[in-house]
Amino acid sequence: MTQEPRELLAMRGIVKLFPGVRALDGVDLGVRPGEVHCLLGQNGAGKSTLIKVLGGVHRPDAGEIHWRGAPVALTGPLSSTRLGVATIPQELDLVDGLSVADNIHLGHEHARFGFTRRGRTARSAVELLTRLGHPEIPPGAEVGGLPAAAKQIVSMARALSRDASLLVMDEPSAVLDQREVDRLFTVIRELTAQGVAIVYISHRLEEIREIGDRVTVLKDGRTVAGGLDVASTPTPEMIRLMTGRAIEYVFPPRRKEIADASPVLDVRDLALRGSFEGIGFTVRPGEVVGLAGLVGSGRSEIVETVYGARKATSGTVLVDGVVLRPGSVPAAVAAGVGLCPEERKSQALVLGDPVASNITIATLDRFARAGFLKARAEREAAEELSGALDVRPSDVDREVRTLSGGNQQKVVLARWLLRECRVLLLDEPTRGVDVGARSEIYALVRDLAERGVAVVVVSSEIEEVLGLADRVLVIADGHILTESPASSLTEHTVLDLILNGAAA
Repeated sequence: MTQEPRELLAMRGIVKLFPGVRALDGVDLGVRPGEVHCLLGQNGAGKSTLIKVLGGVHRPDAGEIHWRGAPVALTGPLSSTRLGVATIPQELDLVDGLSVADNIHLGHEHARFGFTRRGRTARSAVELLTRLGHPEIPPGAEVGGLPAAAKQIVSMARALSRDASLLVMDEPSAVLDQREVDRLFTVIRELTAQGVAIVYISHRLEEIREIGDRVTVLKDGRTVAGGLDVASTPTPEMIRLMTGRAIEYVFPPRRKEIADASPVLDVRDLALRGSFEGIGFTVRPGEVVGLAGLVGSGRSEIVETVYGARKATSGTVLVDGVVLRPGSVPAAVAAGVGLCPEERKSQALVLGDPVASNITIATLDRFARAGFLKARAEREAAEELSGALDVRPSDVDREVRTLSGGNQQKVVLARWLLRECRVLLLDEPTRGVDVGARSEIYALVRDLAERGVAVVVVSSEIEEVLGLADRVLVIADGHILTESPASSLTEHTVLDLILNGAAA
């Protein structure tokens, strides 16, 4: 009879209370050496809180934590690190003003007599980045100037530099393209072969099925299934455990016919030096246009330039036939353009402010009279939209930083619903969003289109672009490779176009 391997980590009956919220209500998690243990649950299920308990950020109000069979008390992040736990958070905790090498070794610098050994630090950084398949990232580059995907790689290198026994990865693939994800999985397999345990958090069920050994499912702060074998647990069962109901991976039906009306959004020969050039497309009322391409292809830069967050080198953007002033966000918003950006926390939300003011921030003129804000009317509008989108918790006075990723995304969408925008630009609208919330966001996007809004969707998930959009632009290296109805494309043909870099 084969003996089950001894658990490296055992968390039993973990409870964590916040004012008015029982975030964790008796959660169990057991992780064995050398396994990839996936943590699954909807936004708000308690995953992030549990990881913060493991990382020493939060102290549990009840429950026990055992490490290699012995009870431990995690009194702070340093005690967790000393134990052998390293975390790659979803919202990266890098220091923008420091170099890549300094970020990787922050807190455990190579030093002698009080002075940092720069050469050794840089060489170590290069070794770690090469291991992750990215030797091209300069160790001396300032992290703040790197794109999102490169920052994620630096965060991974930082975690690997600590020789941890347990590595927590929270949505590590969110900003990576498929080649980078494949490299990440190679590194994970190398680590587990050496006995390192991985706690892997992802909403992408296909990733869990590819890389996971066992899975624990959380719902409403409780463990509803612990240590299930991934290979023998069907995907519909995982979804049912997460949501309490069966959810199909289906997109809302498209409109059978889109009126041949004048375009709401008309982009003509748009260019941004170093990012893209010759970009032209239109979006009619009620139409959803998708931009498909790998990370770094220029997709995000295109929508940010349309929105005025970047000033175009050349070209023109028109809304309802009126030319927008280049590089002016106020001009775009006044014309009816709204953007849900790729990085919602750093680019869209005021994290220390309540949900209500984050919803109404683009519409304050509606709630002002003689220079004074009509607070009651503002609150009522925020409550109505928060309720309509099922933002949880429902308290609009709650700081938006305390909401899960999916609910924060709903707050950003609520802002533009309140503004009643004519054009909505969605950059990675379901990143870090669970399966249930995804269905709600898809339905909302289709509903907006039915109301005549012109929608542009950018997503790293080709299936999402094809399922949500009416028409798709395939982009690589800052150029449009092809433009086709979504119904005439498949994931295979899109990837083939991107990787070959040639138009069909």
